[in-house]
Amino acid sequence: MRPEFYKKKLENGIVMLFEKRNLPIVSISANVKQGSGYESGKVKGISHVIEHMLFKGTKKRGYKEIASEIEKKGGILNGYTDEEITSFWCKLPKKHFSSGIDIVSDLISNPKFDEQEFEKEKKVILEEIKMYNDNPQAYVLFKIKELLYKEPFGLPGIGSNESVSQLTKKNIVEYYNAQYKSNKTFFCVVGNTNIEEIEEYASKFKKSEGEREKIIPVKINKTIIEAREGIDQANFVFGFHVPSQSDKNRYAPELFNAVLSSGMSSRLFDEIREKRGAAYSVKGSVEQGKDFGFSSIYVGTTKDKVEICKEIILKEIKNMKSLSQKELDEAKEQLIGLRNVESEESINTMNGLIDEEINGDAEEYYNYEENVLKTKLEDVRAISNIKNYSFIALVPK
Repeated sequence: MRPEFYKKKLENGIVMLFEKRNLPIVSISANVKQGSGYESGKVKGISHVIEHMLFKGTKKRGYKEIASEIEKKGGILNGYTDEEITSFWCKLPKKHFSSGIDIVSDLISNPKFDEQEFEKEKKVILEEIKMYNDNPQAYVLFKIKELLYKEPFGLPGIGSNESVSQLTKKNIVEYYNAQYKSNKTFFCVVGNTNIEEIEEYASKFKKSEGEREKIIPVKINKTIIEAREGIDQANFVFGFHVPSQSDKNRYAPELFNAVLSSGMSSRLFDEIREKRGAAYSVKGSVEQGKDFGFSSIYVGTTKDKVEICKEIILKEIKNMKSLSQKELDEAKEQLIGLRNVESEESINTMNGLIDEEINGDAEEYYNYEENVLKTKLEDVRAISNIKNYSFIALVPK
């Protein structure tokens, strides 16, 4: 049965998305349609810095108050920056709904941007960048995007040591004032409340308008092999372009990935790990946005087996040209079942609605099963016709 869902746009430009659930908890997010994918190379990472800074204090609350008002009520609070969005969310008992939505509203509309806190937080983010760079798996997964798209889109959304270090308080205040507009803001709530309660807070925002920055992703393909001291395992990612989220065949890459590289029943897991014992970790994923799409396959193996594993990947991608209808039907059942399992968690549903709203219409989230089922065999097979690919390997020196 289709869930009870509401979507409403207010006069101030704020959009509200709400799925009603008769459970004693509620997930709440405040979202701005501006993310790292629309930043120039000079300020790459600025959206992520702003995300961090909004948690450092508002004109009403200090950073300790922001956290404690949620956590002391049994809730969780967090945020994230993606290519197309910056989001601030919490999940807490329903009886504390007003506290939750008041805090996420306060975060995005009333930041303090304290100079001293800004300088401290920059250092925290620089340490975060080092953490990802020092982790071989995280490093190659970050790097593959840089080998699939030209700068600035291809650069890591977290930014670099150089781009983050040169940011000033003036930079982030000006960027915030230009991008955090009511016509680019929407609330998404999943849980036991009503749309009138959401509107009580969303209607307080002043009407403001701004154009979303636009940087068109430019596709490229590159191969890099790097050697690093102090590691024993080789980590590599094989990546290739696929249809974007706005493409008519947007579900084909998910089905392709389900058969090829998702889970222990996938073709690559069977060929690389089970038959040859050549790797411990073999996993694929699909990243799609309104203007981009790519599939990546991560493998953790020994240095001498990198080329063997790469050859297997190329061979199995080619073999997907003969994908059978039976295999496709099984993949469809797998994706639909997984979506149903994941949607039990309100945060997952909230994030799914957010993704669809960025692409145009949140209600498309509820058409997932229908759209997956009608995806044609030839469209999934067509993903195997890759002419070029990107490859990053980090191997022991």
